[in-house]
Amino acid sequence: MVERSPLRPIQWNASAVARAGAEADQSTTQNQGRRLQARTREGKEAKEAKKSPEAVPQRSLRTTQARSRRERRSLLSGSLDSGVAANNLARKADEARPPENRPPLTRSSRLRTRSEAKPRDKVTPETERSNSRQRSRKPQPSSVAPAPRTPARLRTKVQAVPPLLRALRLLVVGVGLGAIVGTLISIWNPDGTQHARAQDSHQPNPQATSQSGKVLTPLETQQELSDLKQQLQTLATAEPDLSPSVFVLDLDTKAYVDLAATTPFSAASTIKVPVLVAFLQDVDAGKIRLDELLEMRPDLIASEAGDMQYEAPGTKFTALEVADKMITVSDNTATNMLIDRLGGMAKLNERFASWGLAATAIRKPLPDLEGTNTTSARDLATLMNLVNQGDLLSLRSRDRMLEIMRRTVTNTLLSPGLGEGAIIAHKTGDIGSVVGDVGLIDMPNGKQYLATALVKRPHNDQRANELIRQMSAAIYTYLNQSPGAKSSTATPTATPAATQDVQ
Repeated sequence: MVERSPLRPIQWNASAVARAGAEADQSTTQNQGRRLQARTREGKEAKEAKKSPEAVPQRSLRTTQARSRRERRSLLSGSLDSGVAANNLARKADEARPPENRPPLTRSSRLRTRSEAKPRDKVTPETERSNSRQRSRKPQPSSVAPAPRTPARLRTKVQAVPPLLRALRLLVVGVGLGAIVGTLISIWNPDGTQHARAQDSHQPNPQATSQSGKVLTPLETQQELSDLKQQLQTLATAEPDLSPSVFVLDLDTKAYVDLAATTPFSAASTIKVPVLVAFLQDVDAGKIRLDELLEMRPDLIASEAGDMQYEAPGTKFTALEVADKMITVSDNTATNMLIDRLGGMAKLNERFASWGLAATAIRKPLPDLEGTNTTSARDLATLMNLVNQGDLLSLRSRDRMLEIMRRTVTNTLLSPGLGEGAIIAHKTGDIGSVVGDVGLIDMPNGKQYLATALVKRPHNDQRANELIRQMSAAIYTYLNQSPGAKSSTATPTATPAATQDVQ
């Protein structure tokens, strides 16, 4: 094992250190002087170039700049050399001393000695020029384009979707698309009316519209006439096997009576009232002319009520004559001819629903002895109110409709219960299971009210007809004796032997 000699303290030579410091100061002073001269010379040349650029050739400028760079590099290398020289002189002075007079070797001195053992490369003008050229060089673009990097989300492995989850997603998408398509179909309307089928519902349509798209005013009611309702209920309980449905509306005060008025009933011939309204609407729209000739085809001829059935097939009637016969004599053949001319049962049902008639629908051509065509007491009163307000028809068509209905031949139901001088525009209906009447009544005192009465009965039971007459008299008497009205007594007449309205 090699033994190491112990470290001896190093004794510093003051004269050598002083001499090295003086040399370093002298070198620094010389370098500063050179730098000052170089700056002065460069400033003079720059001023001369600004005053007369053409007097200084471009080559001389480049030569001057290169000389300045070389002087700056020499100054820098000179300062570095002077520092190294001072360190070397100090180290040589320490080595010339005897070992026992050398100062102790500290950690910093050992590190300094170790670092001095590896001398730095001397910076020369040529080395500086080479380094500056390398720094000024820009990397040349490669002729080969780098390969595009794949995004991280595309490099991930695609996980397989379970079949059950996939089916659930498809189901959700299908339901969503179905809802969107259904909404678009419900909004799209080539005829300008709502595409809603008539359903047997107890609630009227709150967004009823006319054929022109006008939003119709719903039937307005205020306080119910409880005393009158009690009277009607008393009359009804006297005949327990009869089922009446009554709706009354005072058009002045909006007071009303509702006795099972929203219950759907077989319409019988009262279904002809909404058909007449639809016909006059098309007349107002210019789709039908009143003098247009309609041919009575064999498939449209109907039995029971009316006399047109006895005419030869192919006979032609004006549209106004057909509408008149449908109401005044309740002609079933005329009704079928108008239903056909207006586009059929489905088109009419859509229009009925657009008016807010929730329970009114035609399901079978007339005569409908089975009672499949339906309506309700409130639906018929709502329709008459819309006509009277001018919401569905022009004033001319409204007046024509009321004039036709005042000439109804059968006057055996509401009419006998009215007082002298009262005027009624109405339409009756009578089949084996149901009898009914709907009318707009003008009283001699100036009051006006709507009344609808439908009664389910045993087959052709005439007690139902009598019940309607009694209820009509009670309604007229009550409204005629209301505060502010003239005192008058209803004078119900005996049941006349009028023509029975049969489909």
